[in-house]
Amino acid sequence: MKTFFNLVQEVQKPGLCYRCGGCATFCTAINYGALEIDKSGKPVYQDMEKCIECGLCYSICPEINDLDEETKRQAAWSDPMGRVIETTVVRSSDVKVRDRATDGGAVTGILLHLFDRNRIDGAIVTRPVGKFQRQPFLATTREEILESAGLFFDTSQGMKQFSDQYMTFSTIEEFDPMIKKGLKRVALVGTPCQIKSLRKMQVLNLIPSDSIKFCFGLFCSGNFTFGIKEQQYLADIAGISWDDVVKINLKDKFIITLDTGDVKTVELGQMDSMKRYACHYCSDYSAEFADISFGGIGAEVGWTTVITRTPLGRAVLADSRHSKSIEQFDVEDNPEFASSALQEVRKASSAKKKNTRYKRRGLQAKSVQVKV
Repeated sequence: MKTFFNLVQEVQKPGLCYRCGGCATFCTAINYGALEIDKSGKPVYQDMEKCIECGLCYSICPEINDLDEETKRQAAWSDPMGRVIETTVVRSSDVKVRDRATDGGAVTGILLHLFDRNRIDGAIVTRPVGKFQRQPFLATTREEILESAGLFFDTSQGMKQFSDQYMTFSTIEEFDPMIKKGLKRVALVGTPCQIKSLRKMQVLNLIPSDSIKFCFGLFCSGNFTFGIKEQQYLADIAGISWDDVVKINLKDKFIITLDTGDVKTVELGQMDSMKRYACHYCSDYSAEFADISFGGIGAEVGWTTVITRTPLGRAVLADSRHSKSIEQFDVEDNPEFASSALQEVRKASSAKKKNTRYKRRGLQAKSVQVKV
């Protein structure tokens, strides 16, 4: 039976840990407490003596191929990028949501719809806590869900007060407060690796994954490090001062909105050295195991591309449209908006998979420098 020790050897030491938080979150949530997530988001031993060597943390790691076939069958997964039932482009009908949103506010709009309809008791999200950091958070009120929208800058705080990570890592560490509050109907918003880890838990019927009723996945090009050095590098190539920035977004490019309304862009290829090491080896761009996948790519500015992947996801989207919580892009403006959006997502997904295959061949051909 392989355990967390093997995860350290096979995943962390080669630098392949995505820091999704699944292993430590499961262990903590069921009160074994052998593992914890450190300040950098890395799972570590909290108390090795408490480890019962059940091997579940190893099996649910998205980098480990245990349970892959079972997970794919449960999700009705198919090539080339998972099950696709419907693709559309939508935005929140609420102007307040759109004003805060990174793209069209579709995720927030649907979460608010589910909360208002008493379909969920809360949502595991991330909320901005500084210029370059989002913090895992269990939102249990309408106001808290709204707070999680967007990636606005907090210019009243200095950069050094916050982490140098602009990411959504360890969102699922909020499983623990979810259990303590007794919530049984929760929506999870996460990156592809987080969604896959949860789906593996659900294949094994592990508590507390049964409390997650909706999985909303985010398109993901990778997580990036934004330390002082990286911030200066971006400012130089974009020709901006961070004091003038009010909003950032990551689509097929890094998009910077200034307080003047001007928009600056940086090619993702120019940021390759800033990407977390493990993200170079992840092949899932479009959150292939989610109920609904969301992202800005393929959509007009202010709109969100949405892919429903399960009957549950399709029903949620349809109900949200019916109640006018979200609105769909006008077909008269572009009759091919949905097919064009799907094509763009497929293209991005294919490029990420191709790059991952190339990188992994390199892993097999040479030793890997440890980056944890």
